[in-house]
Amino acid sequence: MAKNKASKNKFSAVQSFLDIGEIKEDTVIMKDGTLRSVLLISSVNFALKSEEEQEAIISSYVGFLNNIDFPIQIVIQSRELDINNYLVQLKQKEKEQTNELLKIQTTEYIQYIEELVSMAKIMNKRFYLTISYNPVSDKKKSFFSSLWEVLRPATLITMKEERFLKYRTELNRRVENVIAGLGSMGLNAVQLDTQSLIELFYTTYNPRTSKNQRLTEMKDLRVTES
Repeated sequence: MAKNKASKNKFSAVQSFLDIGEIKEDTVIMKDGTLRSVLLISSVNFALKSEEEQEAIISSYVGFLNNIDFPIQIVIQSRELDINNYLVQLKQKEKEQTNELLKIQTTEYIQYIEELVSMAKIMNKRFYLTISYNPVSDKKKSFFSSLWEVLRPATLITMKEERFLKYRTELNRRVENVIAGLGSMGLNAVQLDTQSLIELFYTTYNPRTSKNQRLTEMKDLRVTES
């Protein structure tokens, strides 16, 4: 019981440092009552574009920035590419291969991939864009109220469903605006759903653990009463 209590207290202590209050319906609810949506953005090789194409991208990017009147955050994550599952699939196909020549080629390909990974770390980059919605503009806050929010611990605000749906509608409008603006630059954007958001924050805050311990799917989660 003492061990369980200590683990629970440790979890609570860690949770108190996070600004996230809840994640539901593809939306992150912060402890201060603001909302967040996260987009996964495709990339473009700017250096390989012609001068005219580069100028068109820059012009579209300037227009995109001038068209938004709310804060956004661009995050680039670099992670070591994990190809263990890919290698397992290849080895399984190697066993199932009946053609001797193809089996030899598959074996050589597996050896090549393993040597390549051992020689150099292959990094995988992902680009995210966070869109926020604050129902109470920061401009309306006094200096002392803003200072108090900085000094005090984050307090979870329980949001009623009706209010949440209203705020989320406004946030979705911003999301649609951003996706259209990114499309003008030739970038594809996908809004992360609830499961993807949970996995994103799980892997971000637990980079080592997430490699060996996969996160349970939401549909498989079961809440038990203590």
